[in-house]
Amino acid sequence: MLVAAYVGQEGKKVDTRVFEMRTYYAHPGQMNALHARFRDHTNKLFVKHGMTLIGYWSPMKAEDAEQKMIYVLAYPSKAAADKSWADFRSDPDWITARNASETEGPLVAKVESVFLNPTDYSPIK
Repeated sequence: MLVAAYVGQEGKKVDTRVFEMRTYYAHPGQMNALHARFRDHTNKLFVKHGMTLIGYWSPMKAEDAEQKMIYVLAYPSKAAADKSWADFRSDPDWITARNASETEGPLVAKVESVFLNPTDYSPIK
């Protein structure tokens, strides 16, 4: 796992990672294909481009799980996140996987992204 840190003035190691929570809203009937794309392609490409996979979740309510997928990634910094996403989006392997998975139309209707800093009392930093 890639952890960004520096030694602060008091000699303590300070974690500087940032986290991104992303919520994907799938087009009707496309959630299984979206999960397959992540399982078979996207996760490997995220790691290739320096993203740390924290976790993936589906809502417990079945009708919401058919529409939403939520996941969290970590990066050494916001600048690193921006570079990782730019590199990912231009990766020929991603373009091939995306195009192959969307032969019957786009999988994702909407994406929400929120960058987060852990609080000083958070167990994950």
